[in-house]
Amino acid sequence: MVAMRVDLLTREYPPEVYGGAGVHVAELVRALRADALDVRVRCFGAPRAEEGVTAYPPPAGLETANPAIGTLGVDLAIAGDVAGAELVHSHTWYANAAGLLAQKLHGIPHVVTAHSLEPLRPWKAEQLGGGYRVSSWIEAQAFATADAAIAVSAGMRADILRCYPDVDPARVHVVHNGIDLTGWTRVDDPDRVRGLGVDPDRPSVVFVGRITRQKGLPYLLAAARLLPPEVQLVLCAGAPDTPEILREVQEAVAVLQGERTGVVWIERLLPRQDLTALLSAATTFVCPSVYEPLGIVNLEAMACGAAVVGTATGGIPEVVDDGVTGVLVPIEQLQDGTGTPLDPERFVRDLADALTRVTADPELARRMGAAGRARAEAEFSWGAISERTRAVYASVLGGAVA
Repeated sequence: MVAMRVDLLTREYPPEVYGGAGVHVAELVRALRADALDVRVRCFGAPRAEEGVTAYPPPAGLETANPAIGTLGVDLAIAGDVAGAELVHSHTWYANAAGLLAQKLHGIPHVVTAHSLEPLRPWKAEQLGGGYRVSSWIEAQAFATADAAIAVSAGMRADILRCYPDVDPARVHVVHNGIDLTGWTRVDDPDRVRGLGVDPDRPSVVFVGRITRQKGLPYLLAAARLLPPEVQLVLCAGAPDTPEILREVQEAVAVLQGERTGVVWIERLLPRQDLTALLSAATTFVCPSVYEPLGIVNLEAMACGAAVVGTATGGIPEVVDDGVTGVLVPIEQLQDGTGTPLDPERFVRDLADALTRVTADPELARRMGAAGRARAEAEFSWGAISERTRAVYASVLGGAVA
């Protein structure tokens, strides 16, 4: 039997991965191929050596154009090359136009996975300028015409239907992000942790994420000023959206480092061996996001046995079991798309209180970390995510996917 061919369209693919969407795509491709599907990856950037993967640089003449226009140029090239696929599956607005055009050009179904939504990220206008209006238009068209949409959490599904009320709810499916339970596992390596500038014998709060408005890093830096002096704050934070937010974070970190010891900022992308060691040594992981469809980083931390303190927003409550695998920090937010806390000072205090409670009780942190690992194993394996994704494919093809 000839395996069904799916062309998966994405901006990010290893080794050019900078966020959760890229991690999701890489793991999903591996799991679908293990299920005997013929998955061809079409991604942005430099050539890849992996078989079945084609990369597309910006077309000549568009290298210096607004990033949204350069994206469309890549999408046009991808759409033309999709001929022969039985289904296209696009991830994020960057690849949505390629999927939409391939659907029209080749008459094949288009499935779109939402990792975030442009209407809920208005700060992207700082990065893209007028290109933000282009990215928003592309995404809206993709959701309006897609044969099926996959949301990475129930919270994301609700956001899709709120932002795009004309989309048929029956076409929007929930398939959570997953975690590679073999690659992400507890590693006790105190010497490696010391090599990163962190004292494994002191309690620590670890943050991993891009420097972007949605990740809530300024609120964490404010909360860190309220933590007990023995608690370390470890920031694995890079890839800033804009020079402005980078400067904001640099200034806040400098103030914090002037007030307390144990403030460690790692700006480079860490290899997995370093990151798993760091997460395994953490007293708690923190996710202070004001917008987070699910948060693969929370799953990575849980898989390494770390308790997770996260904002009770988006899909985070679907990952963190409050009081069992970690602590959810309540937040009331503006409904203007920014996710800004209605009472920022209260949110900062509540975040600091939750972090203090977990770091002050190592036994509680260990119990939560063990429960988090068990939850990751039971609910978020990539085998289960592959099976659910294939079911979505079958729903648009009108039969089983072979």
